[in-house]
Amino acid sequence: MKKSILFIFLFCSCLTAFAQKKENDKKPKVGLVLSGGGAKGLAHIGVLKVIEEAGVEISYIGGTSMGAIIGGLYASGYTAHQIDSIFEITDFDAVVRDYIPRSSKNFYEKKNDETYAISLPFENFKIGVPNAYSKGQNIYNLLNQLTHNVRHVRDFKNLPIPFLCIATDIENGQQVILGKGYLPQAMLASATFPSLFSPVLIDDKMLIDGGVANNYPIEEVRKLGADIIIGVDVQDDLKDRKSLNNATRILIQISNLQMIDKMNKKKQQTDIYIKPDIKNFTVISFDEGKDIIQRGEEASFSVYEKIKELGTDYKRDNKEIQKCVIDTLTIGDIKVNKLENYTRAYVLGKLGFKANSKITYKDLKIGIDNLNATQNFSSMGYSFEEKDGKDVFDLKLVENSTKTFLRFGLHYDDLYKSAVLVNFTKKKLLFKNDVAALDVILGDNFRYNFDYYIDNGFYWSFGFRSRYNSFNRNVFNDESVENVFGDSDLSSLNVDFEDFTNQVYFQTIFKQKFIVGVGVELKNIKIKSQTLEEASKDLENNRYFNALGYIKYDSLDDFYFPSDGWYFSGDIQSFIYSSNLEQDFSRFSYVKGDFGFARTLVNKLTFVLRAEGGFVIGEETNPFLDFVLGGYGFNKINNFKHFYGYEPLSIVGDSFLKSTFTLDYELFKKNHLNFSANYANVGNNLFDSDDWYQSPRYSGYALGYGLETIIGPIEVKHSWSPETKDHHTWFTVGFWF
Repeated sequence: MKKSILFIFLFCSCLTAFAQKKENDKKPKVGLVLSGGGAKGLAHIGVLKVIEEAGVEISYIGGTSMGAIIGGLYASGYTAHQIDSIFEITDFDAVVRDYIPRSSKNFYEKKNDETYAISLPFENFKIGVPNAYSKGQNIYNLLNQLTHNVRHVRDFKNLPIPFLCIATDIENGQQVILGKGYLPQAMLASATFPSLFSPVLIDDKMLIDGGVANNYPIEEVRKLGADIIIGVDVQDDLKDRKSLNNATRILIQISNLQMIDKMNKKKQQTDIYIKPDIKNFTVISFDEGKDIIQRGEEASFSVYEKIKELGTDYKRDNKEIQKCVIDTLTIGDIKVNKLENYTRAYVLGKLGFKANSKITYKDLKIGIDNLNATQNFSSMGYSFEEKDGKDVFDLKLVENSTKTFLRFGLHYDDLYKSAVLVNFTKKKLLFKNDVAALDVILGDNFRYNFDYYIDNGFYWSFGFRSRYNSFNRNVFNDESVENVFGDSDLSSLNVDFEDFTNQVYFQTIFKQKFIVGVGVELKNIKIKSQTLEEASKDLENNRYFNALGYIKYDSLDDFYFPSDGWYFSGDIQSFIYSSNLEQDFSRFSYVKGDFGFARTLVNKLTFVLRAEGGFVIGEETNPFLDFVLGGYGFNKINNFKHFYGYEPLSIVGDSFLKSTFTLDYELFKKNHLNFSANYANVGNNLFDSDDWYQSPRYSGYALGYGLETIIGPIEVKHSWSPETKDHHTWFTVGFWF
C-alpha cells in the first residue's frame, strides 16, 4: 500500500514537473514597436530585414506615423524585402503632393493648373489658407492597392500579424488606438502630419499624426499579449540653437519636447531597444531612403545577439504578395453617400465604372483622380465590403465648402513684358455647376480675361468669354508684310495693339481628352502707330462678327515639357460682318490645325514633334487677322504663333505651314536641356501654288534650358536663323497668360 502511494506521488510529481517544464519552454510572444519619424521611419525596413534573418517571429505590431505604415504592411503579410522593393519604386514627391495626372483633368482644370501658381480660399472678403498641403489621396490610393489581400478585414487582430496604430484626436489632443476599422484609413490617419496632410475623419473624430500623443505605443503592444518588446526609435533628438535655423525645424523641435521626455521612460521598458544613427537625415529625406534603410540594418546588427536569442528558425512566409502590380476587383455594387450639390450620376460619370463590372486598381485611381481634379470635394474616402463573392465599393465624399478662390500668377516674356495675374473664381454663382473666373493682369501691358461657364461634364455646356489684350511692339519689316505697313521703305513700325473679344459658346467633353465646341464672337481690333507721318495713325480700328467651331484632343502628360501623349486642335473661324463701312467687305474664313506628339526615346530623353498649318477661304481678307509668326514664350491669341530664330510678330501671311522638332533631356529632376528646330513656309495664297511643299523659306533653331517651378517654367532660349544671321536670347518666367 505504501509502495502504491509512493508510486502515485512520484508519478504526479513527474507530471507536475513535466507540465512546468513545458510551460517554461513555451516560446515568448515578441511584440514590435515602431515609432514615427517621417522619412527616417524607412529605417524600420532595415530592422525588419535583420529580424527575419535572425529567425524571429513577430507576434504583435504597434506603430505610429511612418511606423504605422511600415508596420501595417508587414502585419498584412509582406516580407521586409518586399516592403523594401515597394518603397524603392515609390515616387514620394508625387504621392505626398497629391499629384493628379494631366489626363484626369478636363480642359477647364488643365487651364487652371497651367495658369495659376497659387490658389487660396476667399470667403467673406477674407483670404484664407488651405487646411493642408495635401489631402493624402495618393497615399490612400497606394495603401488600398498594397493591402488588397486584407481589404475585407475589419478587426486588426485577424491580420496575419495582430496590429494596432496610434492617431491623435485634434480636438482634444488625446490618443486614439486604431485596432479596428479599415486598415488603409487607419494607417493614413496615424501618418497624417499636421499641415502637410488634411485630418482624417474616423467615427466622427478628426484624426492627425499619432506622434503628437504617443509616438511609441509600447504599453498598447504589451496589452495585446507581448512578452518581449523590440522597439525601434527613429524620432528626432533635440537640436541645438545652431541647428534651429528655419521655421520647420523649430516646429519639429516644439513637437519633440514632450515626445522625448516620454521616450526616456519608455526606453527603460523596452527589452531590445534599437536607435538607428539617422541624425543627419530629415523627415523628408525620402530620396536618401537606401542610406536610411542601411542605418536601420546597422543598428540592428549592433544588438544582433540579443535578437538571435529570440529566434526559433522561423521563416516568414514569402508568398507572392504582388508589389504594385494591378489586381482585379469585381465591383458588385457602388455606394455613394448623399450629396447636396452633386448627383450620383455626376459621381459615377467621373468614376468611369459601374456596378457589376471588373476593374483594376489603375481604373480605380483614374476615377478617383477625376473626382479629385474637380476640387469639388475636400475629402474622398472609400472601402471595400464583401457581398456574394464580389466587392461593394463604398465611396464617402465630403463636399468642399469653399466656393470662392483668389489665384495668382507671375510672368515675363519679350512681347507682353512683366505681368502679375490676380484671379477671382466663384463656383455656384448662379447655378449648381457654374464657374465664374476673372483674370486681371497688371504690368507693362494691361489685360483681362473673364470666363463664365456652366459645366455639364459630358453633356453640352454653355459659356461666355470676354478678353482684352494690349501691347506695344516694334514690328520689323519683311517682304510678306508690305501690305500691313503700307510702305515698303519702312524697316520697322512701333505699334500699339489692342484686341477686345467677346464670345458665346457651347461645347461638350468626351473622356476628359476630347472637346467639341461652336460659338459666335464679336471682336474689336485696334492698331495704331506714331512711326508714320500722321500722328497716332490708325492702321486698324474695326469690329468683326464671326462664327466659330473647334475640336481638340489632348492626352499630353505635360503642357510645357511633355514626355508622352498626343495633341490635336482644329479650328474654323468665319468672319461675316465688319463695322468699317468705308472698306468693301467680303466674307472670309480662317481654317487652321495643330498636331503634335511626344515620346520618350530613352531614359529622360524625349522627342516632341509639332506640325501646324492654316489657310484662308475668301477673296478679300484683313491682313491684321492673318497668321503672325515669331518669338517664343508669350500667350498666343488670334493667329499669333511662336517661331524660333525670328523676332516676335515678324512673319505674316494669310496661310502657313510649320513644323517643329524638339529633343528634351531632363538633366535631373525638373531641369531640362533642349534643342529645337522649326521650319515654315508663310505667304499669301500659299496653297494656290506648289510653294507650300517646296524647301522651307523660313527656318530657325534654339538651344534652351528650362526649370519647372511652382510659378511655372523658367526658361532661357538662344535662337538663331540662317536666313537673317540674327541671334536672339529670350528669357521667360512663369505660366503663359
